[in-house]
Amino acid sequence: MIDENSRTNRPQALIIGASRGLGLGLVKEYLERGWQVTATVRSGGMPEALRELMASHTNDLRVEQADINQSNTIGELKHRIGHSTFDLLFVNAGISRGAADNASTISTEDFVDVMVTNALSPMKVITTLYDGLKLEGTVAVMSSNLASVANNTVGQWEVYRASKASLNTLIRSFAARHSGDGCTYLCISPGWVRTDMGTDAAPLDVATSVKGIFDTVKARKGTGGVHFVDYLDAPIQW
Repeated sequence: MIDENSRTNRPQALIIGASRGLGLGLVKEYLERGWQVTATVRSGGMPEALRELMASHTNDLRVEQADINQSNTIGELKHRIGHSTFDLLFVNAGISRGAADNASTISTEDFVDVMVTNALSPMKVITTLYDGLKLEGTVAVMSSNLASVANNTVGQWEVYRASKASLNTLIRSFAARHSGDGCTYLCISPGWVRTDMGTDAAPLDVATSVKGIFDTVKARKGTGGVHFVDYLDAPIQW
């Protein structure tokens, strides 16, 4: 791990997956709270919303290209950011096949796609970029209330649930392997949010969710251990 005094005292965030929705919302929130942010997008094109943020936060926002499902691009990202160090590594990833996805009927290809994108690839990202965290840094992943095994009483979203529960388990395993490192590990549910995945039926807007996420990450900073919480910092049963 890298000593916090090795760089500026201004807090630094690395947000993986920031082209739209919650990822973009996190970038906006962290910039507004005075952080410097490095954000990644999957494709070569720059989303207009990020372009506007770069124009208004010239010295505080850096945008890089990386696809979490292509490990070579994560390695290239690590090379480009060089010796940059971060207080927060936040991996925002999530795809689904909808509420009716069913482990009995989903194709193997779709199952693998969801599990790799939602569980395996975030862990590959964390493994690759982990040594860029400052002492007592925070690793956060976008989880879901649906990841709770204990609270699953209605079914639906079966494969999505399984992928996010797998992500939670893998985070716990990673934290156990790195016990004593001083890091805090957070599996955060953003709530049901009006995004492409959440649809317009969701009760939360992005701004409300990411404000809560920011406050939760801040409140948990330096506490150590691994935690499954929602955007209001309420614990969720594993």
